[in-house]
Amino acid sequence: MGKADALDRFQRRHRWAGLPLAVVYKYNDDQGNYLAALIAFYGFLSVFPLLLLLVTVLGYALHSNADLQQEVVSSAVAQFPVIGDQLASNIHSLHGNPLALTVGLLGSVYGGLGVAQAAQNAMNKIWGVPRHARPNAIKSRGISLLLLLVIGGGLLLTTVLSALSTAAHAYGADLGAGSRALTSVAAVVVNALLFIFAFRVLTAREISTRQVRGGAIAAAITWQLLQVIGTYAVGHALKGASATYGVFGLVLGLIAWIYLGAVTVLLCAEINVVRAGRFWPRSLMTPFKDTELTAGDRRAYASYPATEQHKESQNVDVDFDQPDSPHDPTAER
Repeated sequence: MGKADALDRFQRRHRWAGLPLAVVYKYNDDQGNYLAALIAFYGFLSVFPLLLLLVTVLGYALHSNADLQQEVVSSAVAQFPVIGDQLASNIHSLHGNPLALTVGLLGSVYGGLGVAQAAQNAMNKIWGVPRHARPNAIKSRGISLLLLLVIGGGLLLTTVLSALSTAAHAYGADLGAGSRALTSVAAVVVNALLFIFAFRVLTAREISTRQVRGGAIAAAITWQLLQVIGTYAVGHALKGASATYGVFGLVLGLIAWIYLGAVTVLLCAEINVVRAGRFWPRSLMTPFKDTELTAGDRRAYASYPATEQHKESQNVDVDFDQPDSPHDPTAER
């Protein structure tokens, strides 16, 4: 216990150690893995209809330029670098087929709304929004539709720009390392703006851009790193694995990739909440036993019951049997 106590005191005194620990504990308290799994489920349902819709629209818009069609599709599946090659080989243009357009549209809307609804539930849970303060079924779907339009437009823009960049290289125009680096920075900036918008719109309470800015930037940078790591894994450690395991590997890889993205976004959202609510530092042993609580522990645990407040007239009070610790250096932070 001596080493554990020393480690506990160390992480309480140092923000760089205590804040990440508090984020992980808050994520665990909110059952973040289950929230991410629900997002991943609807995300998986939406991917294939969305790609079907994309290639069908391209069949209408770019019927005379098959090369550019392929560049756009390749840029879209590059968002899933571990299994992107398999996706590209299993999704083909149907040359403007009306039935494919209808199926792709309906399927992508259903899956996309499911993702947005699950994300709304996750953000409201993370931010401790009482149930009575959350939007009703009609309003929440309107918010989800707005989110899909904005996020979808942003992703489409970055995909097309990436495709045009690749196409320029294919036609002999060398953009250079500097231009590629600038493109990556631009992608991070665009994604950060999209995350700021999503974090604010999905949460049914007034939160400022300043409150979500840090988590949004972290999410954008982490997503870009995941793209780089995934691309490296395909070219080295996982080379040929997708072809070996076929559709089985495609499905599992796709689910795992979407789930990893959902976990990343939720953890970054937790950064915003922990900072805004001052839910840190936490006691190191809090998840494992009923130990002496820090001020950050108390603030966190006091916020959780309010999330389940179903009626505005319902009163939820929280108290603790143990007294405030006179030795807690964080009590007045």
